[in-house]
Amino acid sequence: MNERRILVVAHARRDDTVQAAHRVVTALRAAGAIPVLAPEDHRELTAADALFADVALLGSPDEGGDVPVEDIELAIVLGGDGTILRAAELVRDGTAPVLGINMGHIGFLAEIERDDMDAAVARVIDRDYSVEERMALSIRVKDPDGRVVYSTWALNEATVEKASRERMIEVVVEIDGRPLTTFGCDGMVVSTPTGATAYNFSAGGPVIWPGVEAIAVVPLSAHALFARPLVVAPGAAVAIELLERNDGTAILWCDGRRSHELPRGARVVVRRSSRPVRLARLHPSVFTDRLVRKFQLPVAGWRGSDS
Repeated sequence: MNERRILVVAHARRDDTVQAAHRVVTALRAAGAIPVLAPEDHRELTAADALFADVALLGSPDEGGDVPVEDIELAIVLGGDGTILRAAELVRDGTAPVLGINMGHIGFLAEIERDDMDAAVARVIDRDYSVEERMALSIRVKDPDGRVVYSTWALNEATVEKASRERMIEVVVEIDGRPLTTFGCDGMVVSTPTGATAYNFSAGGPVIWPGVEAIAVVPLSAHALFARPLVVAPGAAVAIELLERNDGTAILWCDGRRSHELPRGARVVVRRSSRPVRLARLHPSVFTDRLVRKFQLPVAGWRGSDS
């Protein structure tokens, strides 16, 4: 039987997360699996607990690692949504699904809460989980001459934001190669359904059920009469172009993790990525119930479904 390699991703600056990672690594080893840590997590966890010193490192031998990302079966994530996004970044070049165990507050991407951690690890060992694919975004930045100067991806959203507090930015919004409108604003959010409950939600964008394939486009504090959130087809190309007459500068952020400075005249093109993000699920997910639970929505008076 081939050795099974499970990546453990943890927010190591919290004592409860270090303790949880200890339990997960111990359980994986007891089951004959090989736990793996990213180099950053390895350093931080080893500083807190010597147990982690001999855990295998993620990365090819050429990179100083022990286990290439292609050999990772699954990633167990201990943390909130930010840690889950980091895990998705770590396994992006492989096929491993991500299983989130919420150690934070809202944890919208997490599959289970910390109280069910031991049962979740047992099900991972038994391969008792399903995989759900989530739409991701492909982002390219072009300079005024049309050259691609930066490319990346996002699970939640890509945002074009003003770089200085005192200056707004002026943009042209384009959908499928046709200009839609021009206005001054603090920025623009281009979101997937997964990101609909993240920055998109805070900016007044729509909540989109995960089963809906679409891209949301939401202005931030736009100075315009027509500045409503838009929902476009999943195959649409959304472009945000910074006008040459801009006084302010801008910056591109993807999932709040990767950034790139945007000069005047830069053009940000966002499309659906050909590679989705894979999430491990332990039970059927009812998105309505997740919304009610995470946002503590009032449902008193509901008398039951007619279906």
